[in-house]
Amino acid sequence: METKEELIRSSVQQLVRIARKYARIEELPISVDGGGEVTTREAHIIQAIGEDKKLNVTNLANRVGITKSAASQMATKLTLKGFIEKMQAPHSNKEYLLSLTHSGWQVFHAHEQFHGKDMAELVNRLNAFSLSQIATISVLLDAIGAVIDERLAKVRKK
Repeated sequence: METKEELIRSSVQQLVRIARKYARIEELPISVDGGGEVTTREAHIIQAIGEDKKLNVTNLANRVGITKSAASQMATKLTLKGFIEKMQAPHSNKEYLLSLTHSGWQVFHAHEQFHGKDMAELVNRLNAFSLSQIATISVLLDAIGAVIDERLAKVRKK
């Protein structure tokens, strides 16, 4: 029988494996109607912009959990690919608002379908758990997320 600490370590290792698999998924291509493709990571950026019509680079970074620099680079890349547009904010010469082009909206809808299927499958599988088990998972994920946030904050200070 495993001790509590062994079970915790085993669970963290399992979460790390899942995170690595998810990172691989983020790089998988999604074909776009009319040609071209985007990575899942790019589709998540497009999704965030499509869900919030007045998103700037800073808000995009906060929303998807990346640095402002990474968000800026991704916005530039997706602009060059023709999926998003940058428009100068009416209240600032330094700030740009991001919006989707027609091609960007195609990616948005394709990605929603992808996520819809995955989410339906997750809900189907997790419905077998009790409400208290789901609540426990949520609390555990919050604790793990807090440790990761603290680690990232330390790295940013250096």
